[in-house]
Amino acid sequence: MGIVLLFFLFIFSLLPSQYSAQLYNITPSKPLALGQTLVSPGRIYELGFFSLSNSTNRYLGLWHNNIYPRKFVWLANREKPLSSADTSANLRISSNGNLELVDGKQNSVWSTIEVSSSNSTSAVAVLLDTGNFVVKDDMGADEFIWQSFDYPCDTMLPRQRLGFDSKSGKRYVLTNWKSDNDPSMGIFSSGLSAETPSQVFVWINNGSTPHYRSGPWDKSKFIGVVDKDSQWQYLSGYTLEDDVKQGTKYLSYYNLVDNITGYTEMSSDGSVRLMYSENGKNWSAVLKISNNACDIYGTCGPFGVCKASESPICKCLKGFVPKLHDEWNKGNWTGGCVRQTKLFCERQTNISVSTTGKQDDGFLKMARSKVPDHHVYISSLGDADTFEDCKMVCLKNCSCLAYAYVNTIGCLRWFNYLIDIQVFPSEGEDLYIRLAQSELVEAKPIKLIASLTAIGFMSLLAAIVFGLYRLRANQKGKKMKWSREGLLEYIGKHDSSELKIYDFDSILIATDSFNIKNKLGQGGFGPVYKGMLPEGKEIAVKRLSSSSGQGVEEFKNEMLLISELQHKNLVRIMGCCVKEDEKLLIYEFMPNKSLDTFLFDPTKRAVLDWATRFNIVQGVARGLLYLHHDSYLKIIHRDLKVSNILLDEKMNPKISDFGLARIVEGTQILENTQRVVGTRGYISPEYAMGGIFSEKSDVYSFGVLVLEIVSSKKTASFYLYDQQLGFLAYAWKLWKEDRGLELVDEILGDSYSSSEVMKCVHIGLLCVQDNATDRPTMTDIALMLSSEIDGPQPKEPLFTIPNSVSYPKPQYENIDSSKNEASITVIEGR
Repeated sequence: MGIVLLFFLFIFSLLPSQYSAQLYNITPSKPLALGQTLVSPGRIYELGFFSLSNSTNRYLGLWHNNIYPRKFVWLANREKPLSSADTSANLRISSNGNLELVDGKQNSVWSTIEVSSSNSTSAVAVLLDTGNFVVKDDMGADEFIWQSFDYPCDTMLPRQRLGFDSKSGKRYVLTNWKSDNDPSMGIFSSGLSAETPSQVFVWINNGSTPHYRSGPWDKSKFIGVVDKDSQWQYLSGYTLEDDVKQGTKYLSYYNLVDNITGYTEMSSDGSVRLMYSENGKNWSAVLKISNNACDIYGTCGPFGVCKASESPICKCLKGFVPKLHDEWNKGNWTGGCVRQTKLFCERQTNISVSTTGKQDDGFLKMARSKVPDHHVYISSLGDADTFEDCKMVCLKNCSCLAYAYVNTIGCLRWFNYLIDIQVFPSEGEDLYIRLAQSELVEAKPIKLIASLTAIGFMSLLAAIVFGLYRLRANQKGKKMKWSREGLLEYIGKHDSSELKIYDFDSILIATDSFNIKNKLGQGGFGPVYKGMLPEGKEIAVKRLSSSSGQGVEEFKNEMLLISELQHKNLVRIMGCCVKEDEKLLIYEFMPNKSLDTFLFDPTKRAVLDWATRFNIVQGVARGLLYLHHDSYLKIIHRDLKVSNILLDEKMNPKISDFGLARIVEGTQILENTQRVVGTRGYISPEYAMGGIFSEKSDVYSFGVLVLEIVSSKKTASFYLYDQQLGFLAYAWKLWKEDRGLELVDEILGDSYSSSEVMKCVHIGLLCVQDNATDRPTMTDIALMLSSEIDGPQPKEPLFTIPNSVSYPKPQYENIDSSKNEASITVIEGR
């Protein structure tokens, strides 16, 4: 009988958790036994006993409930596994209030030995919906006696901390598994460095040897982490808390998107991955660092620079040569490089600071760099408040070998040696390397060559001016003509290999010769038609009006720009087509067309319930966050409006129409243009009045968009004659009088979340503030939308002149205006 009972207990222990008994807490009188699991209140996480495949060991661990493949995010006994033959092991609260894992012989296998509770009978262990397994006093105390978040294994969950407390000596680091089937500690660990600003390191051999580093923290991200294809920044919001007085540094993150669950994992090979699951589906990787040879710390040695796209990947910095030529030529670059020409300041024996003269040292700019390790940060604004200050501080000290001025950090300098430099394909920082003057300039040409060069330059300049004049005249006299070959050559020059070139005849067949029945809409660029490719795939074809010379530059801009952007909230371009005057862009088909077809239609807007509207707001925010911060190209859209938000079959939003978008440099804040483009009602004051555009111009348009989505009122046509109020002034008045909910579209009735509505109105009014610096960034907005964090109180928007009132208007040019306002509005700036 005993053998039969043991057999059934063994079989029961192997059953999946859905067949196990589930507990919601562990008390001194109620331990967790084999075959039982502890679940969090929302059934998000589960804790229990498990065995890995092909292993006779058993562990107590924690995992996400119902997301596969199962990921064990925390283990209690990773170094002391139980035997799978032990069927009597349990997790209990001991007499001193500690959690204790005991085997079948009641021997302690694992325990929270540092915990001591004076009232052990009131101790209770629970699993929170954050994934934190805690012991607390059941008598009402809010503080945790012990928590698993303080003892990470190889996984970091949202709201869990990585870092250290220098006063107590506690460190919170990740340590990898030895292998996929052995969770005991491997050779890699990961944590925060103590310097300012901090970096994330992956170390080997108990932290003695660096394996990877992230680059310094710039208040929103680590500047050495560049991955153009990842979505990690808009999925997760990272924060780094540095309390100098307390001696603590903590890195944590949280999911910016409600339906996203994620974790950060250190793999057995030392790489770090950010994984996510959307709506409980299987895990996907959105970021992997330390995944190429250049990511390995010091691959090219001191004064070497690594570029993964080249072969060989290592080169010496300009002005340096390999220290060990034979080893370098064999591909062993760790010995690094040495300076070829001695610095001028080093040859000055009487003074330590170089004097101004023709032989002074200078700096060579290296763009798109991962800055070296061992930076020295200047926190005093008086010493290095600007780029020039940073340069001079470095120049005056002969030991300063390089500097970088990062807008979001300040001045960084390097001494002794430069190691772990990498050049990225995009993003990165400008690094300035100190070199002797002879390494920076070429020998001066003789006077004759200089004279000939000057003459040649003037001749070339004259030819360019004349050519531009003729080109402009030709463009006025006739329309620009493109050939298929010319298009292929243009695309080839801009490296858009994934952009397909369609045959014009095939597009004619797909659209039934642009039959009016297939017309989806009309915009400033031209009409848009629905089409069907031979393989059955539906497409949308945007056709540049052949009777107009407008839009050629916009066509090229959109054709190449969108092909480089990949995000679920941006419309995807499939290809293009050119034949004589015909210029076509082919997109994925959006069955629900644009947002304005629902939002401003009295009969259709009821389809947009509040959940759908809020999802659209969040999706547009994620798309803009990608354009402004996460794409390797920094994009300002410049024409964000309701008619440029397309809806897929599930009513998910996709930002479209990038013909007017502009690429800006990563450090660029403002740009001035003589040609103001956009749509009236969505254009920010500084852009409309002075031609100044920035990311905050898109933020302004987003604010108008959000308020329109809440209210189903169109900013361009709304006006209260009795109160002399335009749309933004009306929204502000309701907010100021605590009547913000009155802005909600009446067709929703009471079926909406008042807190979400007020959050949207709040965000909308923050975005449309007159002063661009007062407006939040898209990072701030994404955080506010996905958390309980409130932004500051908005200021009254004064630039709210309604369109219905007579006032001096600038010269607008509405190209092919339509009822859905899908037009290009041009203001000639002063």
